Amino acid sequence: MPSSRVRSSLAWFSGRSKSVDPQIQALVRTLRANHPKADIALVERAYKTAERLHEGVQRKSGEPYITHPVAVATILAEIGMTDTTIAAGLLHDTVEDTDYSLEQLTTDFGEEIALLVDGVTKLDKVKYGEASQAETVRKMVIAMSKDIRVLVIKLADRLHNARTWKYVSKESASRKAQETLEIYAPLAHRLGMNTIKWELEDLSFRTLYPNVYAEIDHLVQERSPQREEFISQVIRQIEEDLRSGGISGEVTGRPKHNYSIYQKMIVRGRQFDDIYDLVGARVLVNSVRDCYAVLGAVHARWNPIPGRFKDYIAMPKFNLYQSLHTTVRGPQGRPVEIQIRTHEMHRRAEYGVAAHWKYKEDPNATSGDNLDKGAQMGWLRQLVDWQRETQDPTEFLDSLRYEMGGNQVYVFTPRGEIKVLSVGATPIDFAYSVHTEVGNKTVGAKVNGRLVPLDTKLDNGDTVEVLTSKSASAGPSRDWLNFVVSPRTRNKIKSWFSKERKEEAIDTGQNLLAQTLRKQNLPLQRLMEPENMLALAAEFGYQDISGLYAAVGEHHISPEHVVHQLLQSQGGEAGTEETLSEGVVPTSARKPRESGNTGIVLQGMDDNDMWIKLAHCCTPVPGDDVIGFVTRGHGISVHRTDCGNVANLRMHPERMIEVQWADNTNASFLVNIEIRSLDREGLLNDISKVLTDYKVNILSGTLQTGKDRIALSKFSFEMPDAKYLNTILSSIQQIEGVFSASRTIA
Repeated sequence: MPSSRVRSSLAWFSGRSKSVDPQIQALVRTLRANHPKADIALVERAYKTAERLHEGVQRKSGEPYITHPVAVATILAEIGMTDTTIAAGLLHDTVEDTDYSLEQLTTDFGEEIALLVDGVTKLDKVKYGEASQAETVRKMVIAMSKDIRVLVIKLADRLHNARTWKYVSKESASRKAQETLEIYAPLAHRLGMNTIKWELEDLSFRTLYPNVYAEIDHLVQERSPQREEFISQVIRQIEEDLRSGGISGEVTGRPKHNYSIYQKMIVRGRQFDDIYDLVGARVLVNSVRDCYAVLGAVHARWNPIPGRFKDYIAMPKFNLYQSLHTTVRGPQGRPVEIQIRTHEMHRRAEYGVAAHWKYKEDPNATSGDNLDKGAQMGWLRQLVDWQRETQDPTEFLDSLRYEMGGNQVYVFTPRGEIKVLSVGATPIDFAYSVHTEVGNKTVGAKVNGRLVPLDTKLDNGDTVEVLTSKSASAGPSRDWLNFVVSPRTRNKIKSWFSKERKEEAIDTGQNLLAQTLRKQNLPLQRLMEPENMLALAAEFGYQDISGLYAAVGEHHISPEHVVHQLLQSQGGEAGTEETLSEGVVPTSARKPRESGNTGIVLQGMDDNDMWIKLAHCCTPVPGDDVIGFVTRGHGISVHRTDCGNVANLRMHPERMIEVQWADNTNASFLVNIEIRSLDREGLLNDISKVLTDYKVNILSGTLQTGKDRIALSKFSFEMPDAKYLNTILSSIQQIEGVFSASRTIA
């Protein structure tokens, strides 16, 4: 039975909850759970304002628009943000999407909330055009340098939008997902907000690569029962060790994230079943001493795998993440990764920078200044410096994508200042991070007091001194482009050459194009007429012909590519009719079959003794819509109506002829198929076995695997009865790792 004091508190809480609008009751409960003294009236007022301003507007899902700012505010409450930030979350779209001005917002809610809302407000696309996205990100960087909560609100906004991408067009969702993977998920990682980072990554991954995501999810679920039993056994044995050592702790299985699994397959080249942390356990204890005690107990029970131990407690990550990671040979000798950390470390690992507000003594403190003094904010200060010196917003955005997506190396200036660079950075990258002019005038470098080549890779803790020239004519070398790693550095070097040597580049580019045209025996003067080149320059995104020539001269675009586009704009090369009618014939393909052997009959004609052949460019089979083309001296070529060459053939309507499939035929047909799958051992053998089981005659087969660990297999084969083709493709799709199998045009 609760005490009178507790009953009184419960009654007060219940009474307050009833007075809160039902739409934000869950939000208010979450806020009160983290911050009992929060200003609920402020949150209610922000909600009422947002509800009024968004009234009558619906989201793509059909829900009232107000559900979005409420969802964003709820995410902020769940990660522990305070009432001020949550009010800003509720209002974050008002200035952007309604006639509510920033001045009025400032009057109604104060400068602090206005700063947060303005920081996440997009810039006018009509005014900024295609650069609006880049300029919006630049604006956000400036705002979050003043208050990091701007980024926290933006991440919550992006997370809820990502959860509802299924309601927007596929093109829009893919564009947003790519941006999320390149910018927002890495930014969440920089802030240590892993719960948001993981969900953003998985939602983006599923949107961009639904087939790959589904196949990995299938592989994970397929092994789930055995994995759950195994991890339960690991947890029970660790709990026994905790009891034996008198340590109070909590042991759980670790959630698996499809995108991180996929990244390990790509970056480390792992097979799915060889990824250690597919099976993982996490131990939470009360003190650092207990962390190391648990580590000792784990290593006493199971043998650790060499090279798989990381002590992030003694040496925290740049975002202040702390934990012990070890991989051991667990029960049955199977590898299992175990993470050991304190409860406080776990909160920081989950919430990152948000833990600053959730767990500090003064929950209503508002300034992000203290955070800015920490080591984890060094990258943010660097971003601010970049945006100040980079006039081109697209260039800034490209640099941001690169820097956010890579690991970091920390080096020192001779004065002891820290510079954060990408792994693999050189003294040239360092010089340009100091200042553009320092980079342009660099002639040498010292690392830890010793002269080194300019392409030396820098390591953590190196002290770097740049030697510069005093000559006014000094400038960078083109050779630097071969070893610098930062896109920002690369752009600075290219910018110098484009300004200082533009005339030289224009002459070089024009000569390269002329040489390429001569090599291909193409009419130089006719093709390079000013009107042709001006139109082509516009197609490549340049304002004038000189810009296009300079781009070729600086090797931004290959002359072959420009010539190809020039030919396309002029209607292509002449004399391709017969080549197109036949397509490219594989060396392994049979000779053309006669009419009685193709399964084709000529519509409305009794005499079928004409020479008929199935075109190898599209390999038609019974069931396809087909059309015939009378060639010169080579009979009738039969194409699928959707063949890419038919448009050219229809330029000769007098030679087109109607054809159809015979009801019964003993012919065999050439089929080309394409298979996409996750790469794994034995894949080619499994595909070949399915084809062999269906007694098809395999003519050729190839398998290529890209850096993304996606295997692309192509097979050409003959089969006597095309009606079984869909059955074959369906059987191939049942092979583990395969997510698509389809017929193609060769």
